[in-house]
Amino acid sequence: MPKIKNVRVRFAPSPTGYLHVGGARTAIFNFLFARHNEGTFVIRIEDTDVERSTLESERSLLEDLRWLDLHWDEGPDAGGKFGPYRQSERMDIYRDVANRLVASGHAYPCFCTDEELTRKREAAVAESRAPQYDGTCRHLSPEQRDAKRAAGFPEAIRFHVGEGMVRFRDEVRGDMELSHDMVGDWVTLRSNGLPTYNFAAAVDDNLMQISHVIRGEEHLPNTLRQIMIYDALKAPHPIFAHVPLILAEDRSKLSKRHGASSVGDLRASGYLPDAAYNYLLLLGWSHPAGKEILTKDEMIQAFGIERIGKAAAIYDKKKLLWMNGQYIRKLPLDTLCALVEPQMPDTLRKRYDAATQREIVAILQDSLDTLNDFPARARIFEPDIVWDDETRALLANDTAQRVLAGMVTRLRAYSGTLTPDAFKEMILATGQETALKGKDLYFPIRGAMTGSVHGPDLTRVAAVKGRDAVLALLEGAPK
Repeated sequence: MPKIKNVRVRFAPSPTGYLHVGGARTAIFNFLFARHNEGTFVIRIEDTDVERSTLESERSLLEDLRWLDLHWDEGPDAGGKFGPYRQSERMDIYRDVANRLVASGHAYPCFCTDEELTRKREAAVAESRAPQYDGTCRHLSPEQRDAKRAAGFPEAIRFHVGEGMVRFRDEVRGDMELSHDMVGDWVTLRSNGLPTYNFAAAVDDNLMQISHVIRGEEHLPNTLRQIMIYDALKAPHPIFAHVPLILAEDRSKLSKRHGASSVGDLRASGYLPDAAYNYLLLLGWSHPAGKEILTKDEMIQAFGIERIGKAAAIYDKKKLLWMNGQYIRKLPLDTLCALVEPQMPDTLRKRYDAATQREIVAILQDSLDTLNDFPARARIFEPDIVWDDETRALLANDTAQRVLAGMVTRLRAYSGTLTPDAFKEMILATGQETALKGKDLYFPIRGAMTGSVHGPDLTRVAAVKGRDAVLALLEGAPK
């Protein structure tokens, strides 16, 4: 695909809570689209919900975006020529545009109280009519408006919808038609001076020269009102792309009850940012060659809206876990050591020096699916072993006891530093002596040493534990 010139895209979260994985995926799509086309990625904070928006939530959202390595070109902390980038700092802009719309006849002041509006809605519902505003204040004369103001009535600004049809091309969903009669005259500026979402979003996208609006399909109905604003301002429309929803495996809305549904949850659950990024990208988008594990450069080179599907994406936790494991296995050992260092059990810190702790991480690297797996996996290196039920049943077998007896004899006779090669020779010699091999030979030794018949390279584990510790475990194993 040829590159598109002058691309400007935005991710515009509301700082009213955590960054949901759906929002994170939208941010990734926008970022990659900008980078692929050598364009601009903008962060805009939509914080006009004054009761729910908090600076703490804003900081958390930006931190989550940075954790995902999504770096913006313009934003509240990066500046840019189209600022401010917080809607709460753009109130004069919204008031000015609202007044221009009133002056051009596209909007009008509305003095209806909340009580009046509630009665109108209830009456419409009772009469099986759409609960849309009936246009009462649209017909007020200038004198009547002045009288309402003088009497202290609250004054909002409503957009005059009228009849018509909005037609636009959605880059994901194709040609779209939305009728004006889907909405009544809607509020652009509330009586408290705060803009409504659709008004502020359209004004900002226009003034910030946003070329493409890539967002979740739940925003599709908002496009009707926003295009009304562009048309009233005689402004060009951005190109829209409404991406599919992310659903849980039971096809319900993804929420905390399904596990890690936010970027914060992913971080806390021990996922790597690159793995989360890679996985979220593939929820609704596919690589031309079908590749799944992608470098950032490969993502940027291949990304295009044309490969975003229409069908809902399913959040497959097993696939995410698999992908995270693939990324952990590729980490440089020093990097992984630094990541799991806070989770190193105190018993191992006291028992082993730094070099041995590093070897423990190296031994366990291939068995980790998340960073949070490390403490449980590392228990096999603790001096006190708890044998699980499967292992106890195995060790009660006469065959297993013959294997352990052979290993105990060889360990007692061994006086040097236990190495992986030395321990492997003992296992092979015991196999020859007992005429056993495979799991009949290895499972009893592993089970007695670690408490489980499953685990990493047995010879390396033995070398870390040392001759005396391994001998004690084999002698003290359940019978």
